[in-house]
Amino acid sequence: MLFWFVATAVLSVYFVFNDPRFDYRLLLVGALLPDVLDIPFGRAAWAHSVTVSVAVLALVMVVTAGRKPIRRLLLGLPIGMLMHLVWDGAFTLTTSFWWPFSGDWGSAAVPSVGRGWWNIPLELVGILLVRHWWRRFGLAEASRRTDFTRSGVLVATA
Repeated sequence: MLFWFVATAVLSVYFVFNDPRFDYRLLLVGALLPDVLDIPFGRAAWAHSVTVSVAVLALVMVVTAGRKPIRRLLLGLPIGMLMHLVWDGAFTLTTSFWWPFSGDWGSAAVPSVGRGWWNIPLELVGILLVRHWWRRFGLAEASRRTDFTRSGVLVATA
């Protein structure tokens, strides 16, 4: 699962925050991070816990107090992690989602692994959504891609 998480995170944040200065680079990393960290465990472990995502958010807020440019960059990471939990349906795995309050991680598979072939339609939807925002943000133009990689900002075309 790649396109599903990237596309849903970008579109969700774009329409919810509607902030023309939001830095999407670490959002993309955060949207993929829970699976990258938990798949080696063979189950939904700590990275699929809302507690970990909220702790990362709190850490970013405390460490970057008074430093807005770095905060703007780093906030994308925990927001992306939270978006992953939402679009992965991780909240259905009570033991891992509420860890450490639930006691153990449990033995549930990482949701994107446990869904099996159902990932195919989700990835196809993700590809269509990526295609949509690729066009919406004019990323076919090399100059706009360069601007995005340098600033992380996505600006819709007219």
